[in-house]
Amino acid sequence: MIHPANETFGQARQGSVAAIIQVLNERLADMGIRTRAVVADGVLQLLCEAPTLGQLEKTKVVERVRHELEAISPHRIKRVKINSRIVKEEQLLWFEEINRDPENALLWDELITLKRPFFIQRWIRDRDLKPAGPIFTDITQPPPDHNTLSSKILAAAGLTLLMLGTLWLFREDLSQIREVAKTNPPSVNDTILEENDSGLSGDRTADTTPIEPPATASPTTNSTATTSNTSGTVADAFAEAVRIAEAAANDGQVASTAAEWLDLAARWQRASD
Repeated sequence: MIHPANETFGQARQGSVAAIIQVLNERLADMGIRTRAVVADGVLQLLCEAPTLGQLEKTKVVERVRHELEAISPHRIKRVKINSRIVKEEQLLWFEEINRDPENALLWDELITLKRPFFIQRWIRDRDLKPAGPIFTDITQPPPDHNTLSSKILAAAGLTLLMLGTLWLFREDLSQIREVAKTNPPSVNDTILEENDSGLSGDRTADTTPIEPPATASPTTNSTATTSNTSGTVADAFAEAVRIAEAAANDGQVASTAAEWLDLAARWQRASD
């Protein structure tokens, strides 16, 4: 559970004017000073009020307010104008009053510039600060001019361009794959099947032509010839598979594109078959 003081301090650090006033009132209570504030033209207009003149000594008030504001380090607030006067009843238009007649309405005023820590120092300082809810938006100031619709359109356009670029890259790869598929030589099995089909066709053609019955050969001779032909075919196919596998292994060391890897996969499949 977040402590309310930490929550208020976090909102003040994020730039909430209402939270800044609350933190300053708590920290300046020992001096008897009450504050009001509003942001105008990028400057934090701070009004310090107290019952007596002694409580509003310029040097002490300016240094103390500077110290407290630099400790808060409010976001987007760098310049502060400190105004002082004897406390009056609640006035909703106090800023208009002091602008209309500053010499008579104020005891004194001072414009200061806050020192901001470096980014790394702010990150180390704020890493344990957990303000509740989203970044606070002060209701006393006009809403920020953020075009949400334009942001969404830009995000959608960026995503669309990314998808189109990805599809274009895949289009190039698919074109390369099709080119590789066209230029790939037929596999060993296809070659053997074509040779067998050609042999069978020749046998059928030869059967239609009357020929002299062949001389009777011994069963032993026919069996030996068949075994030799089969062994020779298996040996040739194995040697071809070894050759294809070695070539694919060498080419795999330098392959980089999708087309090259697809070609290697086809060659390994051919070798395993």
